[in-house]
Amino acid sequence: MAASSEESLALERLARIDRQRVPRHVAIIMDGNGRWAKQRGYMERIRGHEAAVDAVRAAVRGCGEIGVRALSLYAFSTENWNRPPAEVEALMRLLERFLKTEIEELNENNVRLVASGEIERLPDSTQKALHETMSKLDKNTGLVANLALSYGGRQDIVQAVRRLVREAREGKIEPDAIGDADVSARLCHPELGDPDLLIRTSGEMRVSNFMLWQIAYAEIVVTPTLWPDFRRSHLFEAILEFQKRERRYGGVG
Repeated sequence: MAASSEESLALERLARIDRQRVPRHVAIIMDGNGRWAKQRGYMERIRGHEAAVDAVRAAVRGCGEIGVRALSLYAFSTENWNRPPAEVEALMRLLERFLKTEIEELNENNVRLVASGEIERLPDSTQKALHETMSKLDKNTGLVANLALSYGGRQDIVQAVRRLVREAREGKIEPDAIGDADVSARLCHPELGDPDLLIRTSGEMRVSNFMLWQIAYAEIVVTPTLWPDFRRSHLFEAILEFQKRERRYGGVG
């Protein structure tokens, strides 16, 4: 889509969004980078990952524009470690480059950055770039961008259970008193709240081990758009679909 037509479509959809009913927390499963590269004849999947940087920038800008408070991006799963080592290495280098090149814009837009997952598994240079960027943006008060890195929903729940077991052994909590809220409080970044809207790109109908506990009542919007092609117009389209839904949380409308 040409830049001018994309902007026109984004503005048209933006005008129809009810600012009083914007989801507080949006989560995105960013899928389709490899297929995007293959469709364009590239031999290396990393070309799709490189192109996806524009989609990340568009999602962050769009969410900030309409007042979303938190945006969680599924950037690298625990299962992604099983990919070819060369691809994993290239992804880590790309992440480091993204953190260094985008920090100025993130800061100008008052974005705070956090990360979820087994960050200690990342290469030392990647961890350093991540922590430096988070530190520099720590005082910002706008959109919170949550990068899920070396993250798995099951792993997140397991570590929460382990914490509860340790606390029970230490007498800090009674096992019979443990409830949903106790588990939620021990997951990655509970202060962000559960996602209200989960967007999956590329048309795949699965949640891929992403925030399994937190998305229990999220509205799910699947778009056929491959992630590198995702722009503000696609985000706003998903928000408009979200606003059509009646959220009943298992009750009767």
